[in-house]
Amino acid sequence: MDFTTSIQKWYRLNQRELPWRSTKNPYHIWLSEVILQQTRVEQGMPYYFRFTEKFPRIEDLANASEDQVLNLWQGLGYYSRARNLHAAAKTVVQKHKGKFPSSYADIIALKGVGEYTAAAVASIAFDLPHAVVDGNVYRVLSRVFKIDTPIDSSAGKKEFQLLADELVDPKNPGSHNQSLMEIGSLVCTPSKPDCENCPLHHLCLSYADKSFLNYPVKAGKTKVRKRNFHYLVLTDGKKVVLKKRSEKDIWIGLYDFRLIETDERENQIEKQIQKLNPRSVKRELDLKHILSHQKIEAVFWYITVKKIVLQKGETAVYIKDLDQYPMPRLLIRYLESKHCSLHK
Repeated sequence: MDFTTSIQKWYRLNQRELPWRSTKNPYHIWLSEVILQQTRVEQGMPYYFRFTEKFPRIEDLANASEDQVLNLWQGLGYYSRARNLHAAAKTVVQKHKGKFPSSYADIIALKGVGEYTAAAVASIAFDLPHAVVDGNVYRVLSRVFKIDTPIDSSAGKKEFQLLADELVDPKNPGSHNQSLMEIGSLVCTPSKPDCENCPLHHLCLSYADKSFLNYPVKAGKTKVRKRNFHYLVLTDGKKVVLKKRSEKDIWIGLYDFRLIETDERENQIEKQIQKLNPRSVKRELDLKHILSHQKIEAVFWYITVKKIVLQKGETAVYIKDLDQYPMPRLLIRYLESKHCSLHK
């Protein structure tokens, strides 16, 4: 049995029942692909339902405010995905009259859509013969064909894409792509692959010599940046100070408290706080927050003042209305520790 026949036969018998697999609606398929980038299915599923319920048509998403979109995305991370999703929806409405584009060239031209997402939507929604290459596909192909070219190199990306293009089933490209990704997700897993039940073990070169854990190969790890955040939770008891992040950094478009980023000692931070003439100061919580390329150590200082004096770009909002302001997961964790009711 050849590669394509093997994976599609397995897929028909073992595929998970997921809502975006029961539709040909390109908007819903695209939405699911964006949500599931760097996100587990179990985590992404509730967000898929939230978006399809709140914005059942792409026009509804395009007409929403950025705060509405970011609020619905809150907690999922990688917020540039949400902003790109919103921008792409506007393009579909403005340039394509609300009809999701049906060609690969027009799909990949949308904001935030790369080769993988364009291939997934084109193949699944429109049956176009474009092969997807994601983390699961890299793992399966590198093990089956014993390819030791690093997947995080330019040469590796090109080699794997060419191989995937050669293998894709032109008659059933959507089924082929989903079969390959599903095998990588459920069977050919990173550390404990279920080789005995893999539909490709009879073709797998790394299974033959039991070297499968050596694949895929990566050239090197990305350096992690360490950052120290001191959040000043400035309040008069009724309102609290927020600022919308606009600089080119993490969490653009989200709200956070007044922030001092510094490596200075704690007593230097306290001296800055005293300049605010606080009624009381409490070092309330220390949290660590890990992003893909950053490690943040955050300290939350709860500061009560008689009168709030705002700095440029800040706003004072009622504490009871905090759930109307989209925030990064780090701040949600802090508010949850104070038993503040947020969103969901």
